[in-house]
Amino acid sequence: MNQTSRRAFIKNTSLFAGFIPFMGFSLNDWSMANGNDELSVHIFSKHLQFLDYKAAGQVAAELGFSGLDLTVRPKGHVLPERVKEDLPKAIKEIQLGGSTCNVMTTAIESVSNPLDVEVLQIASDVGIKYYRTNWFKYKEELTLAESLDFYKEEVKKIGELNKKLGLVGCYQNHAGTKVGASYWEIYKLLESVNPNYFGAQYDIRHALIEGGLSWENGVKLLQSSIKTIVLKDFKWVNINGKWKVQNVPIGKGMVDFDSYFKLLKKYNLNPPVTLHLEYDLGGAEKGKSTINVDKKVVFEAMKQDLTNVQKIWKNA
Repeated sequence: MNQTSRRAFIKNTSLFAGFIPFMGFSLNDWSMANGNDELSVHIFSKHLQFLDYKAAGQVAAELGFSGLDLTVRPKGHVLPERVKEDLPKAIKEIQLGGSTCNVMTTAIESVSNPLDVEVLQIASDVGIKYYRTNWFKYKEELTLAESLDFYKEEVKKIGELNKKLGLVGCYQNHAGTKVGASYWEIYKLLESVNPNYFGAQYDIRHALIEGGLSWENGVKLLQSSIKTIVLKDFKWVNINGKWKVQNVPIGKGMVDFDSYFKLLKKYNLNPPVTLHLEYDLGGAEKGKSTINVDKKVVFEAMKQDLTNVQKIWKNA
């Protein structure tokens, strides 16, 4: 569906019309042309879990997102145990809302888990292309190196299943003590997997937290394996004498998006993008089904972050 017909569809949809008084904007204020100078940015559906599938699709479309990165995991928009019934319904209703969904975020860990396999099979059936796995925990009975070897084989098996199903799996680098905090751990995980069917989801926010001065090396090391990217921003703040990470809107924190985007362009990387909003949005940032702020606060934040991302990308 092209941008013009999509806007027309949404404008004539009675459900979306009900949101307009809460948003405080006209429909045309939120239209964005899709061009070669723009990223394909998906909104993380975690932040729209206070809406049903159709309404989430409507909002994503009108805000100018390319689609939704749907949460198909415990406490997500689609629960894994209901994937057979709810994932086809979710995709259909998102499309009825005027948007698309070919990216999902999951808790996939192993092909030995029948539910994980079912999630991937249904995802393939309904047109999902990319997905993020769960994060692995280091095993207490193994050394760190032995744990990485174990998970490397798990990822290899997942990649083999992806090939059969026509999917591309991704492992996200994530700050902390789980597998994948550093880009070298990701590199190790991907050593044996078919690169056409499994790669990295590169998260610049987490990369900068873990490697404040070396994040560029992460992009250089993993650039041939990057299948999707995640965008969000942060800064370090001193709270009661302790330094903590504080999530902030795009462009308000420490991430040098200009340098990051220049590096992506240098390597001809323009993969599907998921935008996260992890700063305070009345519970929407945590995936709550009920939020304690006006919906338009969330929508305004999404639109502003998207606008900033596209502007920085175009100028990089």
